[in-house]
Amino acid sequence: MTDKIIVENFSLTYSDGTESLFDVDIHIPGNKITALIGPAGGGKSTFLRIFNRLNDLADVREVRGNVLIDDVDILDPELDVIALRRKIGIVFSRPLPLPLTIYQNVSYGLEIAGERNKNKLNAGVEHALQMAELWEEVKGRLFDSAYSLSGGQQQRLCLARTLALEPEIILLDEPTSALDPVATAKIESSLSELKNQYTIIIAPHNTQQAGRIADYVAFFLQGRMIEFSSVENIFTRPVDERTQDYISGKFG
Repeated sequence: MTDKIIVENFSLTYSDGTESLFDVDIHIPGNKITALIGPAGGGKSTFLRIFNRLNDLADVREVRGNVLIDDVDILDPELDVIALRRKIGIVFSRPLPLPLTIYQNVSYGLEIAGERNKNKLNAGVEHALQMAELWEEVKGRLFDSAYSLSGGQQQRLCLARTLALEPEIILLDEPTSALDPVATAKIESSLSELKNQYTIIIAPHNTQQAGRIADYVAFFLQGRMIEFSSVENIFTRPVDERTQDYISGKFG
């Protein structure tokens, strides 16, 4: 198993003095689903956003440590952040389709990247929608507004929009928190297939989802990563008592 991401002694402090993350060390394997669990405010979303440098847009006072993706230091000030964000896609908790057609939502990124060949655009849109398990539902109405889709379909459209750019890593921040159980199951099914091609890091909206889809789990508490192991170990043989207490519902 090869490490896709290595985080060493990573800390991040916001300008108001809040230390969102403290001395995080983790090796994240490629082509697996790694879930970040823990109570709200524990640093999961901040940790997720270090990989595509979205924290650059926040009021951050200090960042320390190393974050390597394929042995490249992504915190390097000289790094091309636009290229990094193309390599690392993100899907947020609420569906955020563009005010365009279903087709244009998926083709937009490809066109911005310079693709003008209509056949290649068509193929890219179809392939991305298929990977997001949405193609069969929308292939007859690609030029309807994206807003005509249900919430679950819109979220899968956002996933397809990310996949169209063929990233290497997919970040998901509570991607099913606003969805019903049927839509949630479709997203989870997509992710289980996609890990064969992508490295996936997800902050699920509950621990049960982590248990269903994750290969590895990291437990965060008050900005510290308490434990990282296989999903089986975390749920059945946690090393730290705090992990056991959280998994068993003693706090959350």
